[in-house]
Amino acid sequence: MKHVGEQLEAVMALDDSMVSQFLMQNPDFFIRNANQVEQMRVPHVNRGSVSLLEWQMTRQRLRIDQLEDEITRLMELAAANEKLFNQLLALQNDLATAESLRDLLDRLQHWTRRLGLSEVHLRLFADKWLIGAPSTFTHLGLSRSAFEPIRIQRLGQDSHYLGKLNGPELLQLMPHATQVGSVAMSLLGEQGDLGVVIFTSRDSQHFQSGMGTVLLQQLATLLPGLLVRWIARS
Repeated sequence: MKHVGEQLEAVMALDDSMVSQFLMQNPDFFIRNANQVEQMRVPHVNRGSVSLLEWQMTRQRLRIDQLEDEITRLMELAAANEKLFNQLLALQNDLATAESLRDLLDRLQHWTRRLGLSEVHLRLFADKWLIGAPSTFTHLGLSRSAFEPIRIQRLGQDSHYLGKLNGPELLQLMPHATQVGSVAMSLLGEQGDLGVVIFTSRDSQHFQSGMGTVLLQQLATLLPGLLVRWIARS
């Protein structure tokens, strides 16, 4: 009886890690004990219990379903990226052939509306660009110090902001804009120190935090290189 008791204590002392280690060190265990394995039952939430083989097959089917979902998501992401690339390429080609600054701004506006948005607003930091008083585009200029509170409040350490702006912010950035529900705002230039481009929508829920910013980032990098054809950098 003492021997049986010692064996029982030894079995009860086993834990998951010890069993796992044993099976890893004895990969032929299930082959040597095939009959016992076939009789093993595993607890099941809905069916009480299932055979070890059925349980393993269920796990494999679940893993296959997960892999198929991942493949589907990757294909959808690839399709979305291709669409964004084509949109950006078409815009870049269109803007590159603009014959004037006004023509460039008009083409950017038309592209924006084809996306179903309201307007696009371009504001350039006055200390980075030479926008003289005689220019008909002085409305593009924006004081960096006036923008700084908005940057801190809305962008923080980020280069993009998607969401709503309050009345004073809208008046500062887009004094003539109307019916602005939400905006997508991005700092211009690789360092984010050249200005800001703002897309607007009448829908207050159109632009929201957490949405993708790939297209915004590409546009913010692209636009300064096109603008220098007509506006000199300081």
